[in-house]
Amino acid sequence: MYPPTEPFETGRLKVSDIHELYYEISGKKDGNPVVFLHGGPGGGTDITDRGFFNPDKYKIILFDQRGAGKSTPSACLEENTTWDLVKDIEKLRELLKIEKWHVFGGSWGSTLSLAYAQSHPDRVKSLVLRGIFTLRKRWIFICIIFADLGLTRCSSELKFFYQDGASHLFPEAWDEYIAPIPEAERQDMVLAYHAQLNSVDEETRIKAAKAWAKWEMWTSKLYVDPAHVAHADDDKFANAFARIENHYFVNEGFMRDGQLLESQEIDKIRHIPTIVVQGRYDVVCPATTAYALKKAWPEITLHIVPDAGHSSREPGISKLLATDSFADI
Repeated sequence: MYPPTEPFETGRLKVSDIHELYYEISGKKDGNPVVFLHGGPGGGTDITDRGFFNPDKYKIILFDQRGAGKSTPSACLEENTTWDLVKDIEKLRELLKIEKWHVFGGSWGSTLSLAYAQSHPDRVKSLVLRGIFTLRKRWIFICIIFADLGLTRCSSELKFFYQDGASHLFPEAWDEYIAPIPEAERQDMVLAYHAQLNSVDEETRIKAAKAWAKWEMWTSKLYVDPAHVAHADDDKFANAFARIENHYFVNEGFMRDGQLLESQEIDKIRHIPTIVVQGRYDVVCPATTAYALKKAWPEITLHIVPDAGHSSREPGISKLLATDSFADI
């Protein structure tokens, strides 16, 4: 990754009567514009996110999505949907008087990148995506067959991570994740957490938020990073991250099941040069979803990193993301 440079411009964009977004611009003032779409949803940006882009070539635009990071009000769920965020990206592009830009996003950022590109294909020069996530329920991708019992257990994207799948790989972290939820309510963890994350009692909300966030921090890297896990202890970060993520997941991403992979949607962006970087051992957004995108859209370049999990900070992933592949487009 490139050493992050300091922004030469920061600002705030009012996108509704409720929400105001923080944005910053660094790199080359007249460089090739690229917008970074952070994960979560609710994760916010970090100064190191600037380091994915060559500051001598790119005009680097980072912003915090509704309710996340430095945007206000923090953790607000009102007027906070996928399509609100798509509109916000367009408002930011128009504010900055950019005709077309490169779009870069990982995890939830890949979801939002696809949704934005399919809504505004004429504004996207290229896509660089990492850890593909599409919130599918109907399409089954993990099937464990118990031949002796004649049973098959299957999971969708969300169910695999939040209900039955990753739990088998990180059992000690799973125990901490389920601890705030009464045993009788654990048949639907996302819904059970929804109740606690929206409790009128602040202590209940924060305790649930930290447990939710810690589960993702635990499972994001091939080798568990204690510093990454400790990030979940930050009340403000955990509250925004957990509440907004859960809000989107309970509402199924505010889109049709499998919408982003539908042929008529892919056809809108088929012409856009696209690179996908995917960790082989990503349990947050398993590689099967990136592979499904490749099958629906053979024109993309798919890199599966053999020694990586989900995090963009893993060496094999960051090396592929921090390229100048589209700098001259």
